[in-house]
Amino acid sequence: MKEAMHYDKLDKSYVKCNLCPHYCVIKDGDFGICRVRKNNGGSLYSLNYGKISSYGYDPIEKKPLFHFYPSSTIFSIGSFGCNLSCDFCQNYEMVYDSAYAKDIKYDEIIDLASENDSIGIAFTYNEPSIWYEYILDIAKQTHEIGLKNIMVTNGYINEEPLRELLPYIDAMNIDLKAINNSFYRDVCGGSLDPVLKTIEIANSKGVHIEVTSLLIEGANSENEEMKTLGRKISTIDKSIPLHLNRYFPAYKMNLPATSLEMLTQSSEILKEYLDYVYIGNVRGIDKNTYCPSCDVKLIDRNIVTRLAEIKNGKCIKCGRGVNIKY
Repeated sequence: MKEAMHYDKLDKSYVKCNLCPHYCVIKDGDFGICRVRKNNGGSLYSLNYGKISSYGYDPIEKKPLFHFYPSSTIFSIGSFGCNLSCDFCQNYEMVYDSAYAKDIKYDEIIDLASENDSIGIAFTYNEPSIWYEYILDIAKQTHEIGLKNIMVTNGYINEEPLRELLPYIDAMNIDLKAINNSFYRDVCGGSLDPVLKTIEIANSKGVHIEVTSLLIEGANSENEEMKTLGRKISTIDKSIPLHLNRYFPAYKMNLPATSLEMLTQSSEILKEYLDYVYIGNVRGIDKNTYCPSCDVKLIDRNIVTRLAEIKNGKCIKCGRGVNIKY
């Protein structure tokens, strides 16, 4: 076990965890909501430090990150645990079961991240923010040798630990579950505002941000919600790419899969506020990137992903600057 960061010791061997907005007060022998931070004798420890449940090489677009080194490969790793409890969790077997995890040394992970033309490490599969101490340690090392660090995260982290971590993070895909707090409370066991704050802070620090929202028809898909979602993100930065993903039944949620009609309708609403909106989890749909001003194709993803009409960070046709790192 590794002693955790960002906690306070209290009376009678209790501790208060300050990593995420739950602020768990934990008695000796118990765990926080995330199930990976344990009070042992009046000190808080991380149980998943160095524990790897899954790893592999992925296209960067799978994270999804469409505007960060398009067509590149990234080495993805994950552990176990999560500080939310979404009824529709896609990776619940990994999140709730530590039996898959094994110890892999730093050097091995960094070596793997340097092979197969990988540009770095993506911390993904489970919630990386509650893998905090491990990510902070290894991200410093990967930066020293010129690799990139990516987090695929729910964004449910407090400001102080977030700001400490951000200098070592190059890109984040932040999962914005919905734009109303009742959905966060009732379906995910969290709250909305801290996630919006994470997007705002990370974007202001120059981290490349893309946002994913899983659209669940009848639960977080009303037209007014889409307008609010578009407005909220656009007030931070209207050039942040938004991935509107199709929901399929999973874990505790058995609602029907979201219709393509609903996804298309929501996408059109969101395009009134945002420069780049993509529909995900649907085969055969247009995933190319177009210039928000002149509509010329900037990135072609039809067969092999390739940059098309971009030069020096601008659209070749109209000269507009585009939010794409390559």
